[in-house]
Amino acid sequence: MIESAKILIVDDDEDILTAARLLLRRSFGDVITCHRPEEVPDLLERYDFDAVLLDMNFGPGESSGRQGLEWLGRILQIDPTMVVVMITAHGNVDTAVDAMKRGATDFVAKPWQNEKVVATLSAAVELHRSRVRTESLRSANRALVEATAPEGNTIISGSSQMQDVLSVVERTAPTDANVLILGENGTGKELIARELHRHSLRSEEVFLAIDMGSISESLFESELFGHKKGAFTGANDDRLGRFQAANGGTLFLDEIGNLPLHLQAKLLSTLEKRKVTPLGSDKLQEVDVRIVAATNIALDVLRDAERFRPDLLFRLNTVEITLPPLRERRDDILPIARHYAAIYSRKYGQSAKTFSPAAEQALVSYDWPGNIRALRHAIERAVILTTDDLLEPGDLQLIATGIAPSKPAATPIPTVLNLDQMEKEAIHKTLRKHGFNISHAAKELGLTRASLYRRMEKHDL
Repeated sequence: MIESAKILIVDDDEDILTAARLLLRRSFGDVITCHRPEEVPDLLERYDFDAVLLDMNFGPGESSGRQGLEWLGRILQIDPTMVVVMITAHGNVDTAVDAMKRGATDFVAKPWQNEKVVATLSAAVELHRSRVRTESLRSANRALVEATAPEGNTIISGSSQMQDVLSVVERTAPTDANVLILGENGTGKELIARELHRHSLRSEEVFLAIDMGSISESLFESELFGHKKGAFTGANDDRLGRFQAANGGTLFLDEIGNLPLHLQAKLLSTLEKRKVTPLGSDKLQEVDVRIVAATNIALDVLRDAERFRPDLLFRLNTVEITLPPLRERRDDILPIARHYAAIYSRKYGQSAKTFSPAAEQALVSYDWPGNIRALRHAIERAVILTTDDLLEPGDLQLIATGIAPSKPAATPIPTVLNLDQMEKEAIHKTLRKHGFNISHAAKELGLTRASLYRRMEKHDL
């Protein structure tokens, strides 16, 4: 769409301006000329130019090119995406090279060849539009990252344990080191992964999360590495894999510990080569991603070679970050609870909820095996169901949420024969038995991981 492009020509020679305008308007949509560079800032404000053709010298006797370089800097300061082509006297190559070092894209020498000027500006227009598209995609990606971030995407870090964690994050984030995040379910591993990305040199690029435990073995390669049309039944179009989609950014591999050994080998090969081969293709594609992985499996279990490949673990854990469970950072429980109480009060259009001293004591006293996720659900339920602004221990329904007290309850729990309640209790007991390992709990319950997740969501576990 070069014909729709808008070009600005800046030169103090009216003859040059007239000749350039007559030449370029045959190929470009709009050509605006300017003989006084002082008018350029106003023109950049009024019009969306695709390229600027800028003379190196203005005024009688000027030949140093200093003025052109100064205005080049001014233009790029106003619009860093602008593409500027310099006009220079024939043979003054050194000045033109200096201009390109300072941000000019190309140059044409007087007297110019018409075909060269049109070709140079056509390339400049394409470059500018590519820059605009790239910046637009980056802005869209930032918006998507913010929109898809977990609700209440804030790390509460008053405890010394979390301060230690964030200190490691701060030192690790600016590097490209792979990071392995360890911790129980609900401790906020994805939040830490996003924090690493947010403070990295890749923060302007995509952050892509993938639950490794939820990918079926038959679709593993297609999901991660992509496929070509016709690669298998149902492959009706080319598809990018997660590695290609996250190229330049960060790929968060959640539940990495649940990946079968034979698929671990395929992932390791990709990390070593930094290349992928889409299904149905024989061409290697280079990928540049930073890997942040996470698992709720204990490190000593991961070091079992029959469970997890040592060479893959070596690739993933350049830096290890272990998130403490909520019961080991009790100083953070009340700040987190207040944080979510404020969020859900706003979300559901209610006045701000606060906690009575007894409710605060109840919150701090419980072990929260579901960690922050369980605490968040308890607060959300209390905000929805409680009409008073002051939340009491009973409003939190701690026993009902399946959260076991650190001390025995004063009264025994009555036997319940309700099927939903029995299902809930069975799921909760099985999860606790297996340390909230989803794969192991699902296997004992005779469910798929997806089915177990649905039932956990149903029962707010």
